[in-house]
Amino acid sequence: MCRLLQAGGGGRDTGSTTWRARIRRVIRGVSRPGPWRRGPVLAGAALLLGLVLLLHARTTDLGGLGSLVETFLPWFGLFIPVLAAGALWRRSASAVAALLLPVTVWLSLFGGLLSDKSRAGGDLTVVSHNVGAGNPDPTGTARDLASSGADVLALEEITPQVKPLYEKELAEAYPHHTVQGTVGLWSKLPLSDTRPVDIKMDHGPLADTKPADVTMAYNRALRTTVATGRGPLAVYVAHLGSVRVMPRGGFWTVHRDRGAQALGEAIAAERNERVVLLGDLNGTVDDRAFAGITSQLDPVQDAAGDGFGFTWPAKFPVVRIDQILVRGVEPTSSWVLPATGSDHLPVAAGIRW
Repeated sequence: MCRLLQAGGGGRDTGSTTWRARIRRVIRGVSRPGPWRRGPVLAGAALLLGLVLLLHARTTDLGGLGSLVETFLPWFGLFIPVLAAGALWRRSASAVAALLLPVTVWLSLFGGLLSDKSRAGGDLTVVSHNVGAGNPDPTGTARDLASSGADVLALEEITPQVKPLYEKELAEAYPHHTVQGTVGLWSKLPLSDTRPVDIKMDHGPLADTKPADVTMAYNRALRTTVATGRGPLAVYVAHLGSVRVMPRGGFWTVHRDRGAQALGEAIAAERNERVVLLGDLNGTVDDRAFAGITSQLDPVQDAAGDGFGFTWPAKFPVVRIDQILVRGVEPTSSWVLPATGSDHLPVAAGIRW
């Protein structure tokens, strides 16, 4: 009898234990969702990142937000490994799958810049450099640029105080030159049909802030023809207005955008089929403000560069705002030169007919 009772009691205990085990499994199933239900916030963040990259051109430009996003667009890729680490830590299959969108879009936008596309040869080497109004060593800068091997050298932000210095230091290497306001072009080849280009700059409370002892002219663009052995080449040099982050106005780009539009109109009226634009545009070619320019000219960095070619600030470059764009000629190489006394890095390109 005792054995039977013990057996019966054991049976009841087993049933109770089985029931409790089932409840625990249900609770675990609710509290520990499967891999496709884990990390919904991570998955949502990955999709949002992908949509920002994919639809950046549709981002509102209220307060300059669109231009700000497009200026730093390549850096949005840094969020991808952060989200990937979070997805792996949470073991979230949905977050990993969602990351495919930003990875694919980022690679389609910038993957081509990661490889070296330079080729041997070239008929002409061009260099552009914002020499900096506050440059503490303009003489050293001029000598560095003269030794670069450039056939055509464009300088921006030339002050009246240092203009004679650049003319003196560059005279031997470049017998032909023109300076129009704050921009100039030095060339080993003859120049003709030189004139300033009105890019709608003006004085005002938001005009460029320079050292107190520095005065600046307000013509900031020029156009000239370089006589090459392969025919005439129209060269534009421009220094567009600065951009600023304003406490109340957001990303302020009014002067720059107005200048970009005027420069685009001047290039549209250019009759020479071979054109090179050199200058500090104070923006990246991804910025919608330059659509009127990039629809006519091709950035050399995209076609013949090696990497992103960031140029500013010189001590730790994070954006490429110094540009070389071309039409009717083929870029064979594009690179960034070593730092000078300026807060910008010089940019160079080889081109051929």
